[in-house]
Amino acid sequence: MGGEPYWYFVKYKPDLDSVLQELRDREFRAGRYNPAMPFLSFPLDLNRPGPGAQHASIEEAFEEADADGTRSILDIQAIGDEPDFCVAAPLDEELLESLYGTTQPTRRQLEEKMDFLDEIDRGHCVYAIATKTVRRMKSCSPAIRLIDASRIIPGARALGMVRNYSCAARNR
Repeated sequence: MGGEPYWYFVKYKPDLDSVLQELRDREFRAGRYNPAMPFLSFPLDLNRPGPGAQHASIEEAFEEADADGTRSILDIQAIGDEPDFCVAAPLDEELLESLYGTTQPTRRQLEEKMDFLDEIDRGHCVYAIATKTVRRMKSCSPAIRLIDASRIIPGARALGMVRNYSCAARNR
């Protein structure tokens, strides 16, 4: 597989692509990407400021990172239904069920068991929907999880996981 895994939890919105783009913009502005910060430690401490953007644009940072990639969410460019290079796709529901006993695990469950990260191909990303509580009743509200998963519900969160690899390098 290769690469360094990274993940994020973000609030859920129905438009997953806008969630992704907002997260990419936030991390770019904070400077939490290679080469501005060659290696990030996850989970991120959002109370610790990054160095700020060190490039004029995400595209410029991406180009300078070259084949190493940005080692961050900046490498993921779109949300899709199926796994693909530089695309965040939903984590397989059967895998979620086998790992967590539900297709909508809580954030805590996700943070405590991320064994599946080793199976994600370099340059690929998955996301899953998290709930505030384990969903056992219809009255529970689902939350969102991105990067490899996302959805919307008030107060929901999103989680993202990915293997870094520059999409630009793939197209060379």
